[in-house]
Amino acid sequence: MGVEAGAQAARSRALAVLRVRSRAQAVALLPAALAVILLAGGFTGHLVGSFWHVARWAVTPVAVVVLLAAGAVALVIARARPAVTPTVPVAEESAPDLYRMVRDLADRLDVPAPSAIALTPDCDSWLEDRTHSAHGPPPADDRADEIAGVRASHHRRTPAAPVLVIGSPFLWWMRVGELRAVLAPVVAGTGPSAHPDIAAARRFVRGLDAAVAVASSSGRCPGTRLVCAGIGAVARFLLRGCREHAALMERGVAAAAAERAQAVDYGLRIVAQEQVGLAYAGWDRLLTRVALPAWRMGRWPSRLDAGVVAALTELSRRDRLAEGFASRLGERPACDLLEEPGAVDEAASLLAARLFHGGPEAGPDWSPVDWQEYPDEVVDRKWRTDAARLHRVLDTLGITTGPAPSPPEGPNLARVMDHLSMPHGLGATGGEEARAPLSHGPVVTDGEEALAAQGAAAADLERRSGADGIDEEDEGEPEPDGPAATLAAALTTQLSREEATAAPVGPATPEAVPWDEATLPLFPLQPPRSARELLTEHVTAMVCCAAMDTAGATPGLDWLDGPTLLLNGERATDLTPRVLSLVEDGDPAPLRAWLRESGIRPEKPVRLG
Repeated sequence: MGVEAGAQAARSRALAVLRVRSRAQAVALLPAALAVILLAGGFTGHLVGSFWHVARWAVTPVAVVVLLAAGAVALVIARARPAVTPTVPVAEESAPDLYRMVRDLADRLDVPAPSAIALTPDCDSWLEDRTHSAHGPPPADDRADEIAGVRASHHRRTPAAPVLVIGSPFLWWMRVGELRAVLAPVVAGTGPSAHPDIAAARRFVRGLDAAVAVASSSGRCPGTRLVCAGIGAVARFLLRGCREHAALMERGVAAAAAERAQAVDYGLRIVAQEQVGLAYAGWDRLLTRVALPAWRMGRWPSRLDAGVVAALTELSRRDRLAEGFASRLGERPACDLLEEPGAVDEAASLLAARLFHGGPEAGPDWSPVDWQEYPDEVVDRKWRTDAARLHRVLDTLGITTGPAPSPPEGPNLARVMDHLSMPHGLGATGGEEARAPLSHGPVVTDGEEALAAQGAAAADLERRSGADGIDEEDEGEPEPDGPAATLAAALTTQLSREEATAAPVGPATPEAVPWDEATLPLFPLQPPRSARELLTEHVTAMVCCAAMDTAGATPGLDWLDGPTLLLNGERATDLTPRVLSLVEDGDPAPLRAWLRESGIRPEKPVRLG
């Protein structure tokens, strides 16, 4: 394992974890040992008399019960399926150059090479131990229960080393040398992981964690729930006893790996760490500003990793601090180490959609979209769908176009502007009828719960700048009042009901999914949108629809800001403050002036989704 100080500290902490396990075994065996002594004393004639007879009858049943309980706990701890990070496996046949680079790196570090490589839609890399027998491909009928790993596990393959998990954005943004430098301390961790004491301690801790998860699962009969409650209590007690030792052990392993990796590409690693931070910022921006609106429309971008390169290249064009990063693009990208980078990117993009949004693996309302189709398939549909929802809510509230009941030929922007710019007293027309259903708490609460259950808690509008967004502002911004407040509340209720009634689509191949479908999305991106954000989003969408139908504007995609409106080929970056002025202050003058300058006719009907 090496002579690094961190390795020695990790081994000492691993022994402390194993001592916790040994003490638990000793406590479980103590009644049995006492019963054996009492029984042996009776057979040999050394412990005779009524007292010893009663002691034998009292201790022996207790010992049997304790042994059975300890055996059940030990069986669950040993066989329960530990948590596995959802990843995209990369076979050696599909990435021989990548495997060759990793093995060469392991040889230079004098550590065992990882057993396999997998990709994750995140900007991080780590080693994941999948040596547990339950991590092999289980039978389809064993997928329903975590304890299913107890059965038919003898035929599964057990890899000898952990799996190297690499963040997929790294492969597309980093160059080959940068990726090797970043992976050096990660691959160096296979050395401490191979030590028997550390490996045994990790297996014990993972088993305890998996046992707690098994005990917490629902859907069992009352008797089984009682047994699982006892197993969970024991597992939690043991986890509390070894938690600190396990944390310090992992710190020691990380310190030992970092110390060993200093001899490989140390100077390049310092430069590559800058790319890690840049890739993380670009990936987060791409998910929240670009991918999330598409996911909400039932479309998932199939080239997210390639989009990171485009987003960061655009950032380097706009930001003088990032100008030097674009010059690296002439070097060989790390994705060239894959035989079919497009297929891998598509698989990672689908996994990202499922993890961060909760979409199904396949379904009629869930399909991929290319970046070239994004403006028409996502941006245009999103704006027209939001505009249609806004007019449906206005119809429900009984809002007319103006003081005189003269309905237009179709829905238009003027109707929205007239309502939001009315004084508070006049804007209440139809509002009393609308406030009645809005005051019923269960309606809104049920919608919000369904919204969170289906992964819609992540907002597709993270105070986005540009034509279809909201500028970043302080969280203490007041909510709209008057007509805007009524309309915003009605929009929130309508959207909650739509999300609540949306029928979820199950996965196409549930036996191939290594995580619990009920927990998706695992990582929601953003908190629920406020009423003010929803209203601003819908009014902006209505303005964009009017611009497209009356002034020849087109939907566009900005790699950093997401959906955007293009007027004469230029981004309409000055729309947001004018919409906010209408929504928050009821002042339509800035927006009307902008519409006149842009040649947009608010009184003309628009096509809705």
